[in-house]
Amino acid sequence: MRYLADSENVQQTIATALALGINHIETARGYGKSEEYFGQAIKVGLSVARSQLYVTTKIPPTSDAESMRRYIDESLERLNLDYLDCLGIHGLNTWEHLEWVQAKGGCMKAVEEAINDRRIRHVGFSTHGSLEVIQAAINTDFFEFVNLHYYYFFQRNAPAIKLASEKDMGIFIISPADKGGKLYTAPQTLQDLCQPFSPLELNYRFLLSDQRITTLSVGPATPKELVEPLQVADNYGELTSAEIAVFQRLQNHQKSVLETQQCSQCYACLPCPENINIPEVLRLRNLAVAYNMTDYGQYRYGMFENAGHWFPGMKANRCTECGDCLPRCPENLDIPSLLEDAHNRLNGKAGRRLWG
Repeated sequence: MRYLADSENVQQTIATALALGINHIETARGYGKSEEYFGQAIKVGLSVARSQLYVTTKIPPTSDAESMRRYIDESLERLNLDYLDCLGIHGLNTWEHLEWVQAKGGCMKAVEEAINDRRIRHVGFSTHGSLEVIQAAINTDFFEFVNLHYYYFFQRNAPAIKLASEKDMGIFIISPADKGGKLYTAPQTLQDLCQPFSPLELNYRFLLSDQRITTLSVGPATPKELVEPLQVADNYGELTSAEIAVFQRLQNHQKSVLETQQCSQCYACLPCPENINIPEVLRLRNLAVAYNMTDYGQYRYGMFENAGHWFPGMKANRCTECGDCLPRCPENLDIPSLLEDAHNRLNGKAGRRLWG
């Protein structure tokens, strides 16, 4: 999704990835011209045999089978492929999407047909939804893998990781470098706290050391952004004492800086009458205050009210100070004041999904 500057950059990034040993390319119907660009690379010729390359594309859930049939055909044509190694239902984010997936004669009927004629080998889903929706989707037992958000700086989906692992599903982590904290361009405060490691390296190690996790996406914008992740990629043993010490340092620093204003991410404050995603807003505030991750916070906060079900919730300035959340907060946080501060820190340019 991030390498779409132009066709030449796409070709160079794919060629470099394959030359460096990456064997899994993931794209999506919704990623601009990404499928077409990859199809062009296929026509030119790749440096690895098709049997050694795993290709995933993602298609959004549909309420009917016919739309999904058409989308599968279109993706295969654009990708210049006879079959997909993996198809992901893209953005299974809401309870309505889950209903579409479970409906008889719905989109999964078309997926099943494509599995039966071998045009699709494996099916999973990607999600930006709530933990509850993710767990329910996993429990349908329709899927062989899940793509989800889970990083050192966002561990809300840990129960979903556990559940997917118990069902022997592939667990694919979405963009640890970008969605995990814009760690290609980490602020100096965070870089200093992570010494002698880089923030990006530590986030990868947090994930690679978890044996339940099977796949990490690199998500490079340029060939250069392939280099640092692949220096860590084979280091998937247990965390070292030095790495654990840095994670403890990060935790201690956040606690000391935020003191009595730290949100512990218990989610007890929800639901909010104004539909503010209070925990996510305060998570971004935690990171901005503790680690100077303001750029990342503004990037994510700008999605509120601009990205639909991909990033649901209203901005913090919608708070009416009704007090509904206050008695439910175990830390007795002054949530309205913290929401106001978060909005003042993070409200900047509005963000949109690529296919918004």
